Order: sequence, then structure tokens, then C-alpha cells
Amino acid sequence: MIDFTPFVRRRFVKIAERTDSWSSSTDDLQLSVLRSLIKRGGDCEYASRYDLKEILNSSNIYKDYVSRVPIVEYESLRPFVMRMIRGEKNVLWRGGCRDYAQSSGTSGGKSKYIPITSDSLNGNHYRGGEDVVAHYLRMVPESKMFSGKGFILGGSFSNTLGISAGKVHIGDLSATLINKINPLANIVRVPDKKTALLPDWETKLPALVKAALDVDVTNISGVPSWFLTVIRKIMEMKGVDKISDVWPNLEVFFHGGISFEPYRDEYRRITDPLKMHFQETYNASEGFFAVQNDFSDNSMLLIVDKDVFYEFIPVDGDDKRPRPIWEVEKDVVYELLISSSNGLWRYRLGDTIRVTQTSPVKIRIAGRTKCFINAFGEELMEDNAERAIAAACDICEASILNYTAAPVFAKNGKRGRHQWLIEWEKTPVDLEMFAMKLDEELRKLNSDYDAKRNHTIFLDPPEVISAPSGLFDRWLKSAGTHKLGGQRKVPRLSNKRDMMEQLLAMI
Repeated sequence: MIDFTPFVRRRFVKIAERTDSWSSSTDDLQLSVLRSLIKRGGDCEYASRYDLKEILNSSNIYKDYVSRVPIVEYESLRPFVMRMIRGEKNVLWRGGCRDYAQSSGTSGGKSKYIPITSDSLNGNHYRGGEDVVAHYLRMVPESKMFSGKGFILGGSFSNTLGISAGKVHIGDLSATLINKINPLANIVRVPDKKTALLPDWETKLPALVKAALDVDVTNISGVPSWFLTVIRKIMEMKGVDKISDVWPNLEVFFHGGISFEPYRDEYRRITDPLKMHFQETYNASEGFFAVQNDFSDNSMLLIVDKDVFYEFIPVDGDDKRPRPIWEVEKDVVYELLISSSNGLWRYRLGDTIRVTQTSPVKIRIAGRTKCFINAFGEELMEDNAERAIAAACDICEASILNYTAAPVFAKNGKRGRHQWLIEWEKTPVDLEMFAMKLDEELRKLNSDYDAKRNHTIFLDPPEVISAPSGLFDRWLKSAGTHKLGGQRKVPRLSNKRDMMEQLLAMI
């Protein structure tokens, strides 16, 4: 195959270079995005009820915007979204919308259906994908990623609402991205669209393996846990211990969806360390928000000019007033609030991020607002868990496939503890030693957890249980909206024991 990289590099690098000015222009870019959103979406029913078009020429458009538009969670928007799915136009955004990303359930257990409008698809999601490639080619001038093919691991459509697939498409965001992509992209990617969108994972897995088995794959994109399943099957079929023996020109993994830290060592082991790069992305159902632009820095550059206006609510402290981007502070954890061209106006995303740099703004994902353990005042967040379990794996020479954790509450005079259920890629020799190291790392990372563990007065050491092979896959397949598939994610932390009890009952 001809190496197209030299022909496209200059265009992509130019896209990346625009971010060099963001240290001084972020505020203006974000205000420009807000004005553009109001100008294009201000005539829809939802925006009209707040007379948003009236503030377009305001000298302080942000102040007027937040004074008119309330902060909302998904349940407040569900009736509007359902009307859009049934075919109504100009509801949350201009025109109609036929594509919806089915996302994780809310606290009420129902799935969310996020509108993927033409504006958000072309002005945010696809352009965010361009940014990923642009920054990669800028960081790796010797790249030959377009000399072979990209292996994109995506999800599928579903029809959980019983609505004709001919009128509306509902499923994973990646399914819409694959379905709508320019057909010319098929020249440089595998698998074909039909295989990529297969709904049954048990049928899809062997089809994916067959599609990529004898192809010169130079780059892969997807969720780390699910891609590892595919890669292991390919290595098994080829009788090798490293995927680089199958794909000798593999040079980059564009990953997102879940933390990469627990999987980093295993991916390093099975790839060529002299060639391989790992680039993190933050592409949620609601929008493409950030991309890693420096391999020496695990934080990501917040994309500020692609149809998303951000606000930030401090997680700690008494002042929960949302801040615009020009008021954020370094090393503070915030809940993200977005306004975007998919009709989400001042929407609580449910994600928390830590600001690692303010000029330009760079972030790390801290976790979910509803994915934590705080049964004993320990305030254990997902970011703490991911970093601690990765460190414990490194110390104990172990690697994982999946895990979840939940509290065991104090009972019959016994103190409470955290219970960790882990499916291993490589099991530690000493499980008790692993539990001890996990505990030590959590105490280093989280002062509240450390205080509760101090002298084992309030909280006992964590309990680690080894899960049998395939347990989490079976749970995903049986758990309703969390069906088996390339974009489905196991909740890492839960403040309740419902999920843990379901999993333990399956052992």
C-alpha cells in the first residue's frame, strides 16, 4: 500500500498548530463558541423559552446567558429528546435529528439518548478526530501511519425503543461515527462497515479477528479493555505472544472511554516499544472534549473551538457557582457543564476533571460524579482507584482485564471495608500482597481514605477477590442496557452493593 502520510501531514500539522495561540485566545474562542451556539440554535423551542437571541449583542453574553438558562441533568431533557426521536423538529436544536447515542443509565436506571445532530457530528466529533491525528503527526514526524490501515473497534446500533431503524438510529456513538463517515475512509481502515456494526459481540469478535488478521495495521482506536480481548484472540490465532509480531508496523493506539493506566503495562508488553505510542482522547457521547498533545504529559488539551462551551463546578468547597474557563484554577477538581450543538444547554455531563494547566487549559479525567465510594467518609474517586490499581499491578507484576469495587458495610461489630473484584490478565503471585499494595497506594493518593484507614479504626483493609475468566463479559451481556459490546464499560466504583452482589452470585 502507498504511504499517504507525507501527502496529508502538512494539512494535519497545520490543524494542530492553531492550538499554539490558545494560551492567549482561549477566552475569546469560548465566547465566540457561545455566540455561535446561540445564533444557530437560538430559534429552537428550548432556547426560545429563554429568549436567547436577545443576548447575542450583549456586552457580557456569559453573564446574561447563565442568568437566563438553568443548569439541567438528563432527566429534565428526556421529554424533549423523546419528542425529537419521534420526529419533531426545532426542539433542543435547529432542524431534525435522526441519530442518538445510547449512553449509560441515569440514577433512575434508564438509558440516556444523546442527540447527535449534523452540526455536532461535523462541527465537533469528526473535527475532534482530526485533532487527534493532527497532534499525533506533529508529535511523531517520522510516522507512517497512513502506509497501512487503522483498526477501529466500534459499537453497534440497537433498537431498544422499538422505533424503526429506517427513521432513527440509536446505539453507541462509535456506530454513528462509522455509519456516517466519508466512504473514502474505508481505504485506510478495517473492518468494513457491515462488520464494524454487527450487533452481536459473539458473532462480531471472530469477524473482527478475520478482518484484521492478515492486514498491515499501523494504528488502532477504541476502548482499551475491549481491544485487548480482540488482540488476544488474534495473537492466539497466530500463535504469537506479541501483537507486533502480527502487525510489525503498528505505531499508535488512540484510546479513550476508560482509564488506560491499568492496561498500559500489558499493551507495552505486547507491542514494539521502539515504535509504539499511546495517545489518550476524551470523546464522550455528548462531545469530543480533549486530546493528549504531549507524550511526556498524561493530561489532555481541552478543545475550546469546536462547538462546545464549557463551565466548571468545583467539587470541593461550599461555593458551587459554575465558573467559565477564564476562572478555572490549577489542581482543582471540577464537574463539567456543557452547552453544545447537539442541543444540550448548560447540561451536567456527570464527569469530573482535574485542571492540570490553565494556559492553555489541560485536564485529566477524575471520574464520574456518581461513580465513587463514600460509604465511610473516604470519598474514593475513580481517578484514585485507577492510579492505585495500576501502581499495585506494577509492583506485583500483575495485569488486569476488568474490575469493580464496592463497600462492605459494618455489621455485627465488624468494621466496614472495600471489596474489589478483579479479573486478571496476569494474576499476582501473592493476592494478599497485592491487596496490601493497593491499600498503600490508595492511602498515598487520597487523604480522606488514609484518615479512615489510620490504625484501622474506622475502615478495615481492602478485600481482593479474583473473578473467573469472562465474568464481566457475562454480566455485561445479561445486564440489560449494559449489553455486551465494544463500547460497553464496567462501572469501576459503586457506593451500593447491587452490582457487586449480581457479579458474586454469578461466580
